[in-house]
Amino acid sequence: MMKALLYGAICTFAAMELAAAAHPAAAAPVPRAEQRRAVLTPLEQAATDCFAETIGNNPAALAHARAGRWYEAAGVIGFLCRPEVDAMTKARDHLDGRGAGARYFTGAYTRHLGQELARRLEPLLTTKAFANAEPRADSEAPAAPAEEP
Repeated sequence: MMKALLYGAICTFAAMELAAAAHPAAAAPVPRAEQRRAVLTPLEQAATDCFAETIGNNPAALAHARAGRWYEAAGVIGFLCRPEVDAMTKARDHLDGRGAGARYFTGAYTRHLGQELARRLEPLLTTKAFANAEPRADSEAPAAPAEEP
């Protein structure tokens, strides 16, 4: 019985060593924080830029944004930013393990996306109303005064 346990432990250890040798990225230490930021920050920036640009150019998404419904605004145009989001989530998966990118996107990234988009789209979100006494250029010409006989 003891020999079987010892043999099983040795086989398990050998299998782990072979797996680590076959996949050096899995055995490598996690990159330092500066390296992680250097990889992830431009990808997050690109995804946020895409969301901001497409929401600003889509009237339906912009209406949701004006009402403060950022999740719905991003949902209207989300498929257009899919390549940027995929690049960001794949990089997270590569650095932190499988599924980390999706967890980050649906968690921390989405929580702060509304604030970041509000800051970037602020000029488009403010309603600009002004009074103008001049007739519109496309309005009808005023009627000529009637002459008295």
